[in-house]
Amino acid sequence: LMKTIKNIAAVALLSVISAGAFAQTVTATASTLDGAEAKIAAQAKAAGTGYSITEARDGNQVHMTAELTK
Repeated sequence: LMKTIKNIAAVALLSVISAGAFAQTVTATASTLDGAEAKIAAQAKAAGTGYSITEARDGNQVHMTAELTK
């Protein structure tokens, strides 16, 4: 019984830690790469974090995705 309680507590703790480890993803659309990155940078600044660009696509508009980092 004690081993089961310890296992349940360990799983619960890991679940909480894992949930906090996920970075927030943000996106932006603009007519240029610089414009899209400026929007990402503004979102990161508002959240008080840094950012890492994970994807950028260029078509009629530039679409950029980034993860906010602490």
